[in-house]
Parts: sequence; C-alpha cells; structure tokens
Amino acid sequence: MLTFNQYLDMVNGAIARLQYPEQPARLYEPIAYTMDLGGKRLRPVLTLMACEAMGGKADDALDAALAIEMFHNFTLLHDDVMDRADRRRGKPTVHCQWNDNVAILSGDTMLTLATQLMTRARRFDLLDLFNRTAIEIYEGQQLDMDFESRDTVALDEYIEMIRLKTSVLLGCACKTGALAAGAGDDDAQALYRMGVDLGLAFQLQDDWLDVWGDPVTFGKEIGGDIANNKKTFLLINALNRATGEQATLLRQWLDTSSERHDDKVKAVTAIYEQLGLKELAQDEIARYSRRALQWLDSVKMGNDAHEAFAALINRLTRRDR
Repeated sequence: MLTFNQYLDMVNGAIARLQYPEQPARLYEPIAYTMDLGGKRLRPVLTLMACEAMGGKADDALDAALAIEMFHNFTLLHDDVMDRADRRRGKPTVHCQWNDNVAILSGDTMLTLATQLMTRARRFDLLDLFNRTAIEIYEGQQLDMDFESRDTVALDEYIEMIRLKTSVLLGCACKTGALAAGAGDDDAQALYRMGVDLGLAFQLQDDWLDVWGDPVTFGKEIGGDIANNKKTFLLINALNRATGEQATLLRQWLDTSSERHDDKVKAVTAIYEQLGLKELAQDEIARYSRRALQWLDSVKMGNDAHEAFAALINRLTRRDR
C-alpha cells in the first residue's frame, strides 16, 4: 500500500494529463478550470486504496477513479448554479466566472466524460454501479432542495438525504476499487458500507465545522448554514429540543434577515451550545466512524491495508477542514 499522499499524487498527475479539445473554448475551459481547483480528491484516492487493498494494482483502477472525481466535480458545478454560490475552493464558481448556461453545458459534458472514463474498464458491473450511484445522488440533491421550502424536516429524512447526496459516492468509490481488483461480493459490499458510513460521519463533521470550525483552517466563512437557515443535523435537533422561551428565540432568529448575519450566527450558536448539540454531533460523528471501522474489520485484507484505511477514517472524522 502507498501513502495517502502518494495516491493523491497519482490522481493529480492523471488529472493534469487529461486532454480536452480546444474548441469550443467556452465548453472545455470551464471543465479544465473546475478540475484544476483541487480539493481533497478523497473519492479517487479511496478507489485506488480499495483496489490495492484487495490485491489489485492502483493503475488498474485509475480511469475509474478519474471518472468518479470528474463526476463529483460535475455535481459541484451544477450545485453552485442551483445554490447561487459565488466561491468554490477560494475561486469564483463557473457560473460567476462565465455564466449559468456555460456552467450547465460544461457540467453536462463533464458527466459524459466521466461516463466515458468509466467505460474504459469494459466492465458492466462498474458502469452499472456508477449509474445507480449517480441517480441516488440526484435524488439526494432534490431532497435537499425540497427541504429548503419545508418548515420541518425529520432527522431520519436528513440522514437519508446526506446518505444519498454525499455518502453513496464514497461507497461507490470503495466498491469500484474492490471490484476492479476482483474482490468477492461480500468484501466489495462491506467496503461499500464502510464508505457510506464514512460519508455520513464526513458530512456531519462538515455541519459541525460550519458552526465551530476555525475559518482559517476550514477554508470558508463560519456560520453560513445558520445564516441561510439550512436544514442540518444541528438545526433539526435544535428545533426538536428547544422549548419555551428558547424555542421562541430560535424561531425569531430563523425569521431574521441575512443583514444581521453575525448577530444571528452568534445567537443561534449559543442556543446550540445550551442544548448540548456540540457534543451530540460529535457523538454522532464518532458513532458513524465506529460503524465504518466495523465494516472495515469484516473485510479480508492485509494488515497494512487495514491500518491505512483505519487511519484515514480516524483522520477524516476528526479533521478541522
């Protein structure tokens, strides 16, 4: 097994070698721009790690890993249009740098390029997994948008939404690498479940960091979810737990305009802390992390591979950015 950074170098090197047609420039330049923005590259690294852990060679899964990363960035590009986001990884989003039409069409092209990369393996099972995962992610995005217009969202609905929108792609990455190495169904499915639980812990950690993270290390302004009344694990639990004057105050702040951003973030954060949500979220993150480690323990792999995955799970679910 290589180190995380060695796998990361493989992925970044392969992305740098991707060739796009020169024309039409306004179709392909935004794709190169998006792929060059960087990011954690977690999903393609998981694909390569899973492949080697199950006895394959990382190179055998590289096209599939690139496909998953291309697909992930396509979803971010379209999400930014739907969310009217103006920054992504510290740079202007594609729809701001160009326009909405360019972002939509370049995103569509990224989806097709991702599918082409996945088909290079000539494996129907990998393509089928990829397509099923894509549909689930679209379902999760629709649920997320539906939640914006609803006053109440149940906690189990939220968990299902983030499972679909975020977690299944991590599961897909792990299972894709395992299948590319010729792993059996039981091991491949256990790695899928590990990835899904890791994804749930990962997203809940994002919810936590958006409130209590350090903006310097987190890489973006703290309190964005609170300012925008975004349905998160924290807000849903706050609405369920707050009573009396506390509940009234929380509702008042939710009805407050974004012009009082700092005051709103400070007040709602204080309510979260009074309700014990800082610790509750940490406990939930730890629970999903333990579940991911339990799935890992059920997979037949070498000790070095097991230790590499366990270290990654622990690092990702205790991260500060």
